[in-house]
Amino acid sequence: MRHRILVPLLAGGSLVLAGCGGTGHDEVSRAIDSVQAIDQENMHEIMLAAADPAEAVAYFSGVVDRNPDSISAHRGLARSLVRAGQPGEAVTVWHKVAEMPDASHEDRVMLADALLRDNRWDQAEATLNAIPPTHETFDRYRLEAMIADNRKQWDRADHFYETAIGLTARPAGVLNNWGYSQLTRGEAREAERLFTRALQHDPTLFTAKTNLVLARAARRQYSLPLVDMTQTERAHMLHAMAIAAIRQGDESIGRGLLVEAIDTHPQHFEEATRALRALEGNVSAG
Repeated sequence: MRHRILVPLLAGGSLVLAGCGGTGHDEVSRAIDSVQAIDQENMHEIMLAAADPAEAVAYFSGVVDRNPDSISAHRGLARSLVRAGQPGEAVTVWHKVAEMPDASHEDRVMLADALLRDNRWDQAEATLNAIPPTHETFDRYRLEAMIADNRKQWDRADHFYETAIGLTARPAGVLNNWGYSQLTRGEAREAERLFTRALQHDPTLFTAKTNLVLARAARRQYSLPLVDMTQTERAHMLHAMAIAAIRQGDESIGRGLLVEAIDTHPQHFEEATRALRALEGNVSAG
C-alpha cells in the first residue's frame, strides 16, 4: 500500500520539476532519497516503540550490517538491546555510537544508562562527568540521582530527583525511584507521599502500588491504599503487606493478610500459599 501512495506523488512531482529546467532529474532523485530516508526513520521508530525486543534487535542488526556508518541504526540497535535485557551488548554498541562523527552528548548519556544497567557504576559516573554540565536533560539528571543514591549522598540525590521531575511530562518512574530511595533511608512517610504522587501521574504503575503498600506497612498501617487496582494486583499487594508484617513481628496480622491474598487471587496463588504453610509450620513447631 505504501508504494501505491508514493508513486503517484513522486510522478506528479517529476512533472513539475521537469518544467523548471535541466536539473529536474537530479531534484527528483533527491526527492526520492528524502522520502526513502523519512520512511526508514519511521520504520526505526515503529520498531523501537512497538516491536518485540528480540525482533527489534534482529531488525536493527540487519540495518547496521547493511549500513555500518548509520548512527541512527546503531542507536536503534543499542536501545533495542537494552529493551531486550542485554545491557552489556548495548554498552558495546553505545561505545561505537559515541565514537561516530555525529555523536551527541545525549548518546553518551545513553551509554551511561546502559553502564548502570550492567552494574558498572564507576564507569557510568565517569561517563556522565565527562559530559559538559550545560547539557541538562531529564535522562542525565535521572542517572545522576541514581548514582548519588548509590553513593548515599542523599542531599545530592534529592536535588537531582527534583530537577529530573521538572524536565519531563511523565515523572511517575522517577517519583517511584525517589520514593524507594526514601524508604531505604527509613523515611516511610515521605516515601508514601512520593509513591502517591507517582500514581497520580500513572495509575497503572504497579511497582509504585507495591512500594506504597510497603511504605504504609513500615509504619504498621496494614490496610490497602485507595488506588485503582485489579483483583490480581490486590492479591499481590496483600501478599507484599503480609510479608512486611511478618518481618516486623506482626505474625497474626501477616497470617490474616496471606489468607486474604489467597482468597482474593482469581487463580491459585502459589507464592502466598507457600508463605502461609511456612508460617503455620513455624507456629506448629513452636
